[in-house]
Amino acid sequence: MSQANQTASLGAIRHDWSAAEVKALFEQPFNDLLFQAQTVHRANFDPNAVQVSTLLSIKTGACPEDCKYCPQSNRYDTGLEQEKLMEVEKVLAEARAAKAQGSSRFCMGAAWRSPKKKDMPYVTAMVKGVKEMGLETCMTLGMLSAEQAAELAEAGLDYYNHNLDTSPEYYGEIITTRTYGDRLNTLANVRDAGIKVCSGGIVGMGESVSDRAGLLIQLANLPVHPESVPINMLVRVEGTPLAEEADLDAFDFIRTIAVARILMPKSHVRLSAGREEMNEQMHSLAYFAGANSIFYGEKLLTTPNPKANKDLQLFERLGIKPEQRCVEQDDDQQQAAVMAAVEKQQNDKFFYDATA
Repeated sequence: MSQANQTASLGAIRHDWSAAEVKALFEQPFNDLLFQAQTVHRANFDPNAVQVSTLLSIKTGACPEDCKYCPQSNRYDTGLEQEKLMEVEKVLAEARAAKAQGSSRFCMGAAWRSPKKKDMPYVTAMVKGVKEMGLETCMTLGMLSAEQAAELAEAGLDYYNHNLDTSPEYYGEIITTRTYGDRLNTLANVRDAGIKVCSGGIVGMGESVSDRAGLLIQLANLPVHPESVPINMLVRVEGTPLAEEADLDAFDFIRTIAVARILMPKSHVRLSAGREEMNEQMHSLAYFAGANSIFYGEKLLTTPNPKANKDLQLFERLGIKPEQRCVEQDDDQQQAAVMAAVEKQQNDKFFYDATA
């Protein structure tokens, strides 16, 4: 196959990836893999734009699930202070601040197995209020029934996050309180309701390369690719069963980003948890490998994240700009406004205390 035909085939939307094909991608020489990923990325996105989202924990702790990586599980003693569902107006105040800082999407996460009927009026009010600000809306609330997904869709929810976490084969080593099928059913309910899907996983939990491939195959072979694919690097939290897990090799993480980009050419691939452990060079390689979305702010639900001004300073050095959506200003004006806001508030605490 010629290089041109190979490049074209790599950019095709497929839902029939085999384990052998994806294994071969992971085994390529590093430079060849990154070249292919960057070629696919450039064919589908502005290579110098990164979508910026802010994530806020609207209800923290006391989750009944046993996910071994999660400090919010009530099965582990991690010192995390439990918090009730935030008031709607407090959430909207955080959303306004996020927009001022340059976010185009506001994501709200609650530590539930699934939302209860009594909670739905509050979360739908949050969706409506954030949507009215001109921000994209995203929620992660655990498992959803078809009726709950429809209710969120009617409120105007743009995205729903529900990660598969790892491969079907390794899943039982990490979680026993819900099945892989439960997760896939939630994704199907979300898609059927007309909400965009945000789904990815976590690497560095002791899984094999074949498990990383298996996770990406599950995502890429869905009937429709997720619009957003968050790739998390395990954040080891004292008190959780994975607290002593070995460091993940940085190149293995970058390979996972690159393969995700090749398998899902039109999806936003998001750098999520674990960014606090990544230096500027690793961030830069991840962007080159096809990552084009980040969460920013000081905290991702309960674990640290690089500060907003630190991200934008790196963007400026790399010639990257925040991806713009639903804004009335032109790009130059918006970029100037973002940088000015960051400079003004660079010493402030940003999205750290969910109850502040």
